[in-house]
Amino acid sequence: MAAANESEKKSTIREYYEALLIAIVFINFARIFAFQAFKIPSGSMEDNLLTGDHIFVNKFIYGPKEPFASGLLPLRDPRRGDIVVFRYPEDPRTDFVKRVVGLPGETVTIREKRVFIDGRELAEPYVLFLDKRTFRANHPFATRDHFGPFRVPPGEYFTMGDNRDNSHDSRFWGTVPRAMIKGRAFIVYWSFELEGSPDNRLEEIGMVLRGFFANTRWRRTFFIVDRKYHYGNE
Repeated sequence: MAAANESEKKSTIREYYEALLIAIVFINFARIFAFQAFKIPSGSMEDNLLTGDHIFVNKFIYGPKEPFASGLLPLRDPRRGDIVVFRYPEDPRTDFVKRVVGLPGETVTIREKRVFIDGRELAEPYVLFLDKRTFRANHPFATRDHFGPFRVPPGEYFTMGDNRDNSHDSRFWGTVPRAMIKGRAFIVYWSFELEGSPDNRLEEIGMVLRGFFANTRWRRTFFIVDRKYHYGNE
């Protein structure tokens, strides 16, 4: 009887171990291939994404197009208007989040803050302008308001922040190769407004614990990330 109980105990432990192992494998699979959590570190995407928004990124949507997946899985290339998370081309260790504006082969031109794609103006209801000034060609910041014409290379994307006057984007450092795009931002699962700038991770955790209920932006919970744009008759 004792031997039977010992065997049953080992069997139970093994079942828990296998379940835990499967859960770890599944979580890692989802993190690597399907979803990734990302924190918005700056205001370059305001008012659509705020500093302190925590979002899920759909990594699967831009996955490799394997033959077996064709027509069965929702895989596609990035589209104009998608808000994407990608590895910053000048420092691949850093992730950026911006909106896709120009597609491969298109010509992007910016005149007095207005964006033109192949000569046609892009209506952008999502854009925020905080600086009413327009810098001219001889100004050090002229690239912000006047750019191009620039032809987007094959397999690359021209991205810009919605907070157009305060965004470090393709106007300044170039386009994003397709292979560096991780996925599309699609939902805010938590948003927290930090009071001040913590010096380290421990201080940030302390601020979150103290102000979790007061500083959480509850109205932004499960906020669906915007994809609105209009181009000609699209």
